[in-house]
Amino acid sequence: MHTTTASASASAVPQIKRARSRALCAAGGALAAALAWIVEVPLLGIHLNFRFGAGHVQTISVGQVIGVAVAASLFGWLLLALLERRTPRARLRWTTIALAALAASLALPLAAATTTSAVAGLIVMHLAVGAVVIPALARTTRTR
Repeated sequence: MHTTTASASASAVPQIKRARSRALCAAGGALAAALAWIVEVPLLGIHLNFRFGAGHVQTISVGQVIGVAVAASLFGWLLLALLERRTPRARLRWTTIALAALAASLALPLAAATTTSAVAGLIVMHLAVGAVVIPALARTTRTR
């Protein structure tokens, strides 16, 4: 009986470490987004405004930036966990999907930002989060 418990505990340790690493990836993505916002908005004076629908303009706050970065990171984590259960090449497939999603996410600043500086600032922010989250999450991939 003791062997079963020890075996179960031993297999739980890598899962806990993987979950901790992935949570840190999400936190790192949020930190990268927040740092980009801090440099762009208060220091450089960029107005991160974008247009909704029929002309309603909204300014992006640091809270929104952090929230979206965490949500995107958690979604990436979920997708990676699903791929690990269903495919032997989860890392390659996940990285491909993540890079495609990052590229697709750049369409929003290009289409909705109100100024060239807002476009550039939002693109930098997207790339900063992707540069932190994609390689970090990919490194946590479980081997089958």
